Amino acid sequence: MLCAALTLSACSSSGESKGSAQASHPASSQPASAASADPEAAEKQAVLKTYTSMWREQMKAYQKADATGTDLAKYASLDALAKFRLDLAHMKQAGTVGGGEVGHSPKVSSIDLTAKLPKATVTDCIDLTNWKAKQLKTGQVIPLPTNQPKRYIATAKAERWKGGWMIVDYTPDGGRTC
Repeated sequence: MLCAALTLSACSSSGESKGSAQASHPASSQPASAASADPEAAEKQAVLKTYTSMWREQMKAYQKADATGTDLAKYASLDALAKFRLDLAHMKQAGTVGGGEVGHSPKVSSIDLTAKLPKATVTDCIDLTNWKAKQLKTGQVIPLPTNQPKRYIATAKAERWKGGWMIVDYTPDGGRTC
């Protein structure tokens, strides 16, 4: 069953999985003195820093089917965090974990700094070529579903909160290859 992002690969028939991230709190905007002449450039960097941190923490969680001990909630919230937690619950129930590496190449595809709540969209090309889901008890590799593309687009929505940027939604789209 095609779930979210890596969900497809890290879980056999009922689990889910995705990429990951690292750090200790949301990336905040750079101070005006450190910002380049283009204010959007600094904000785009801050969005990508948060997304990349979320990605690393997400991978840590998927490799053990548990977010405990990760900083995932420091970078992802709302729908994004709920989707990741659901994926992890499915993985745990199915007895699967993720392994290997998931490639990705995120880009900020849009940003609106004039809104009352600044927003950004990150578009990422997810590459499952080196990702392997495994049965936790046996270590047996679970092949990707035959209809699962090895490379596909995922979209993340970010909002700039008081503490910095947060990823608030994450949507993989296996129908859009890259």
